Amino acid sequence: MNIHILEMPLDFGASRHGSDMGPSAIRLAGIRERLEALGHQTVRYDAPVQINPQEYEEPGNPKAKYLEPIARACGVLAREVEAAAEAEGFPLVLGGDHSIALGSLAGMGAFARRRKKRLGVLYVDAHGDFNTPETTPSGNIHGECLAASCGYGLDALTNLHYPGAKVSAQNVCFVGTRDLDPGERALMKAAGVTVFSMSDIERHGFPAVVKKIVVFFKSHADIVHVSFDMDVLDPMFAPGTGIPLPAGLTNREALLLMEEMADTGLVKSAEIVEVNPVLDVQNQTAVLAVSLAARLLGEKIY
Repeated sequence: MNIHILEMPLDFGASRHGSDMGPSAIRLAGIRERLEALGHQTVRYDAPVQINPQEYEEPGNPKAKYLEPIARACGVLAREVEAAAEAEGFPLVLGGDHSIALGSLAGMGAFARRRKKRLGVLYVDAHGDFNTPETTPSGNIHGECLAASCGYGLDALTNLHYPGAKVSAQNVCFVGTRDLDPGERALMKAAGVTVFSMSDIERHGFPAVVKKIVVFFKSHADIVHVSFDMDVLDPMFAPGTGIPLPAGLTNREALLLMEEMADTGLVKSAEIVEVNPVLDVQNQTAVLAVSLAARLLGEKIY
């Protein structure tokens, strides 16, 4: 498979600095070598957009901070992701904070629409990222990016790359969710997303939840984008992330999920976000990110 690795050192969407160094940490952890050892070819590995430090920009709208630079950067990313998919490649985007999903999903949404395919999204995240300017408690766009991709929120985000929603909310599946704001929870229920929370995992067991996720995508999507936020993991396994929350997924559970998603044959793009080397311990979060990408792209234990 031809892999297009796109680094997006963007941390404008979050409150804590450091995720802009995430792509470098993942690169230094050997992602290219790991994927090429699986027989893939890295046909591109670069950063498609130059991003100023956050301190050089003005926050602007307090309900959608740094809207202009985020929209500008994600517009470039959308074009690059779409081009990679059209070239029959696999776009793998390395963040940065989760606001980069705006660009990834816009690019894959355009590709799916042109091919008349249903795009599904597996959103592996402790949070919902389904706020709008009316519900956000922080004004951080990384908490609004998925809602905007589903058509809810500011026009500058919902109409990024092309007008309208990039993915149907009914084709979005969350897993590992454990921290939702009241307003976004209400919007998620109204929009019709599917959620497997940490409580669901505790009740039913992770293998059973994974089977349900696989069944979901086989019935709801022709192609799947995996959006993996490292804060879904328990901080015991991934300390280097912007919003660490206890009681998350284990490293074994996350690796199993990636392996099972690879086996569906539906995954055509992915992003890994919120690796923050400032908070990490001996780069272990970035090393785990590399392992997750490898499992998603076909690595097996035996």
